This record gives sequence, structure tokens and C-alpha cells, in this order.
Amino acid sequence: MNIDLSGKVILVTGGSSGIGKCIVQYLAKTGATIAIHYNRNAESAQELASEVGCNSQIFQADLAKPEACFKLFADVLDSYGAVDVLVNNAGMICTRPLDAPADDWLEGWNRTIMVNLTAAGILTREAVNHFVTRGGGRIINIASRAAFRGDTPEYLAYAAAKSGMVAMSKSIARAFGKQGVKSFVVAPGFVRTPINDPYLEKYGEDFLVRDLALDRLTEPDDVAPTVVFLASGYMDHATGCSIDINAASYVR
Repeated sequence: MNIDLSGKVILVTGGSSGIGKCIVQYLAKTGATIAIHYNRNAESAQELASEVGCNSQIFQADLAKPEACFKLFADVLDSYGAVDVLVNNAGMICTRPLDAPADDWLEGWNRTIMVNLTAAGILTREAVNHFVTRGGGRIINIASRAAFRGDTPEYLAYAAAKSGMVAMSKSIARAFGKQGVKSFVVAPGFVRTPINDPYLEKYGEDFLVRDLALDRLTEPDDVAPTVVFLASGYMDHATGCSIDINAASYVR
């Protein structure tokens, strides 16, 4: 099977590191042009764009700010004229115990929901409206096993945000399928990425592997190929689905 995405423009949020970076690298192997979103690290984003080529460019946006989310999609359209696939990958973890001071807990909750769900919602809105005018497009949402099995109390907002992303994806798939819009969820478990380094340092790799059915932690390379396959069009009749990549640490 040959996947050729030459001529397709794919916006990947959080594309400069972790799972997002790996997704960008795998998409580039198919010839896709990638709009690489980043927040802070322009240097690493530009290095990645130069590495993958295919007229890929970088786009800065702080997804904690709604206006930046709208501007991000507009900037990509201004640069390329069209978007064919949106990958809502950017995420953050802002842990707060339930007994934290109310103002502190609420700040963490709001920031987590904004970056992990509201930003994805804004970009999904912009993408759907754009796709409908062009006869279709694909949205791939990187959620989490936490959306389905829940998580610990300090990750309450994160689990809630990822669960909301799943419901949003299903709704888009059902509402806009006949207009050519397809929507999917990829739900990883614990993946070895910079965002998870503090957790890995605290508990150690052996502790985390005990939760898995396989003998090693999931890597970004275990997630990215599925995203490419969903972007290819071969999986369009699975629109609305959620695909688990968690080494059977949670089985539905």
C-alpha cells in the first residue's frame, strides 16, 4: 500500500516536539506539506520544518488564548490557500489536587480545558467551515485513554478535556459526513514524551511498564503511523471512531 499525500496541507498543532513532531516526520514521508504549530520553541520548530521540507512552514500561537487559535487557522490559510487535514495534537497537563486553594484549582482547570479542549474546538470549527466549502476534509484528534478510563484526581481537568474532545469528534463525524468531513480520535496511553518526563522521573520506567501488556513504554513512533493512515483517506468509513494505542493498559 502506498500513501501519497503530495499536495495536501496538514495543520499539526503542537508539532514541534513529542508525538506532534513524530507525526510531522511521518506525514512528510508521504509528501504532505505540514503547517507546524508551536508555542515557544521557534528554533526547534524551524529545524523540523527544514528537516522535513515539502514547503512545510512554522506557525506560532499560544493556544491558551482564544484569539490566537482563530488567528492560527487564518494564518495557515493565508500561507497555503487551503487546509486538507487538521491534527489537534497540542496538549498540556496542569495538575491540581482537589484540596488545592479554590482559586489555584480553578486556574489550573480553566487553563487545562482551554488548551486541551477549547483550542481544539475553535480549530475544529474553523476547519469544518472551511472543509464544507471545499467538499470535505479530515480532522484527527489526539485524545487519551484518560477520556475513557478516567484518571487520578489531580488529572481531573485533563481527563474531562480529553473526554470532551472525543464527544466533539463523534458529533462532527455524525453531523458533517455527507458534506465530506471525517473526524477521528487517536487515544494514546502513557507515551515517552517531554510532557511526561516529570511523571517518569517520579515513578520510574519499571513502575509504568507494569501497567502495560507489552514489555516497553509506548513511543511517539507507535502513534504517528495511525495518524498518517487516518489522514490518507483509507479509513474514511471509520469516521467517528476512536483508536486506542495504550499497550492494553486500558481495553474497551
